Amino acid sequence: MIEYRDALDRLLGLIDYERVASSKGTRVRYDLSRIRGLLSRLGDPHLGLPTVHVAGTKGKGSTAAMCSSVLSRQGYRTGLFTSPHLHTFRERIRLDSNPVPEAEFAGLVEGVWPALEWVGENAGHGHVTMFEALTAMAFLHFSARADVQVVEVGLGGRLDTTNLVDPTACAITSLSLDHTSVLGDTIEAIAAEKAGIIKDGVTVVAAPQAPGAMAVIKSVCRRRGARLIVVGEDVTWARDSHGSWGQGLTVRGRLGEYRFTIPLLGAHQQENAAVAVGVLEVLREAGVPVSPDAMARGFADVSWPCRMEVLSSSPLVVCDGAHNDDSAARLRRSLREYLDFERVSLVVGVSEDKNMEAIVRELAAIGGTCPETPLRIIATRSRHPRSRPAGEVAEAFRQARTGLEVSTVEGVDEALARAMSDSRPGSLVLATGSLFVAAESREAIMGIEPELYPDLARRRNAAVGAEDRR
Repeated sequence: MIEYRDALDRLLGLIDYERVASSKGTRVRYDLSRIRGLLSRLGDPHLGLPTVHVAGTKGKGSTAAMCSSVLSRQGYRTGLFTSPHLHTFRERIRLDSNPVPEAEFAGLVEGVWPALEWVGENAGHGHVTMFEALTAMAFLHFSARADVQVVEVGLGGRLDTTNLVDPTACAITSLSLDHTSVLGDTIEAIAAEKAGIIKDGVTVVAAPQAPGAMAVIKSVCRRRGARLIVVGEDVTWARDSHGSWGQGLTVRGRLGEYRFTIPLLGAHQQENAAVAVGVLEVLREAGVPVSPDAMARGFADVSWPCRMEVLSSSPLVVCDGAHNDDSAARLRRSLREYLDFERVSLVVGVSEDKNMEAIVRELAAIGGTCPETPLRIIATRSRHPRSRPAGEVAEAFRQARTGLEVSTVEGVDEALARAMSDSRPGSLVLATGSLFVAAESREAIMGIEPELYPDLARRRNAAVGAEDRR
């Protein structure tokens, strides 16, 4: 049996499109031939379990986590596959919300490796990528240990590595423009890629969408003979209470009415919860019963960090992985609704594959509805290889709004420490702009020891050095 660190080294030696950007003007080619061959060599472990398949631009991880938490409280051994991870690769493959232990993770790497090498050398489709390997590992783990699996799409849907499952229910959460170089630059093109998870005769639960996106989803459902449940019409919700602790909801589904609390903040999480209820009712119809009591306990216990997460109350520190302008706008609107503050220090970094200017415009307007709220910007850069230089982020804020106090601090932990040291009663420190900035802030506040990948760190430091020499 190989050791955990050796297993990580093997995985990190594979092609990794999450961390290495394609050359400018080129598109990464995605297809399902390699993963199909890999899963076939492993005995098709992705098939045979009741499966929830979740796609979307925003909210897909939260929705998947809610479904998983409820199913676990019902007593099902529930596999959950999500990406990316915050602190360790093991978070991506969970059983009953618990990350796979190190020894089992290493065993999964060892278990897929012979098939992975065979596909790379003999199948004629090129070498298996890291995400494909992780997907196969998750299915292998769940096939041996789980009663049901909840699978979050990694990117898009139609050509995503997860899209070989035979779903019991599909969910499409809120759609907006993101990953446009891969998925297309219109909401209709994005919707067509996400709707690629819809299979013949399967029930689809869709969040409220822009008209163009919903038209595409409805068209694909008609073509596939798939039943469509529209949240906001067939499943509705109302918020009963809210605060920094979370929010209480009443959700009226097709099969019943449910009252529960969730510890997640933001109006968008109400919508995600309604999507999850819609999915859980579909499972009930398919012979996977879920009781109202399990719903209440599962929603109350759900954990999905770095999504408007309160890390500290004194000083008030919040992290949120707002990764596009729509997510940043939702965050901006939710802050005043759920939290009390008089001034804001924004610790912000942005990934290079995101529309930085659009994200910055939304974040720079955080004090806009309350002009007397001072806003200070500390631009930073996470250790992720695809993070933008802090100087670029700072300049984008200067262009977006005149008169802002803007500074740069290279490391997230140092930027957060500066923001917190200058805070006083009534201050909010908000770490956002990237899930990786949010994750590193969480590590700093909660004393979490992250997994560090020396090869990736060297790649990032080389990029920083190149930027400094310009």
